[in-house]
Amino acid sequence: MRAPEELRDAVEVYLGALPLAPELGRLEEALRYALESGGKRIRPVLCLAVAEAAGGSVEETLPAAAAVELVHTFSLVHDDLPALDDDAERRGRPSAHVAFGEGVALLAGDALLAEAFRLVLTYEDSRLARELVTATLGMIGGQHRDITGDDADLAELHRLKTGQLFSASVGLGLAAAGVPEENQSPWRAFGDELGLLFQIVDDILDEDGFAVRLGAEGARQLADEAAERARERLRAIAADTSVLRELIDGLAVRTG
Repeated sequence: MRAPEELRDAVEVYLGALPLAPELGRLEEALRYALESGGKRIRPVLCLAVAEAAGGSVEETLPAAAAVELVHTFSLVHDDLPALDDDAERRGRPSAHVAFGEGVALLAGDALLAEAFRLVLTYEDSRLARELVTATLGMIGGQHRDITGDDADLAELHRLKTGQLFSASVGLGLAAAGVPEENQSPWRAFGDELGLLFQIVDDILDEDGFAVRLGAEGARQLADEAAERARERLRAIAADTSVLRELIDGLAVRTG
């Protein structure tokens, strides 16, 4: 089993060499800029770790893992736009719309999304494309709830906005590994808890969402409970899930 750092390196190499559609022309520069803006690559690493734990190949899963990261990056490029979150910086440098202009950033986000679907469509198994489409629509629905203030059910908002891509990361890894749908339940339950854990800790760090609703102490307790449930879900899986346990532990204590 490869450690999370090794999986992250594999993702970086794959993304760095990823050929983009020649029709994009000079727009490719904006896509590369957005993709190379750093980040921990948590979602693609999760996808690869699940596939390997389930008996699959990291190399064969890399297109699916990269597709998840492209969708995530598309969402960040669009979220930063003045019409949404209006963030001028992303990970310590100018956001795509500041660096290239709003129109180019909008098109770059669109192209990232299309490139993601092009990747998952390289698989013969149509489950991968369906998985990513469903997750993307859920994420967009959650973002709509967020920007329109429809946050009475905060857990549902975050299940959509954040949790859907975590769910897809698990689902894509399982499909790439050839795991039958009837055997996927414990894996998917783990993914749901991991997505919740990520969001709660994110809110604690940003002093937002759950941290505002429950207070810092209440949010931390909720995060600890989600982490323990995620570990419990892994204990129900008859496989080497040590790398996935590492991911839980890392997310539970992350500081940025």
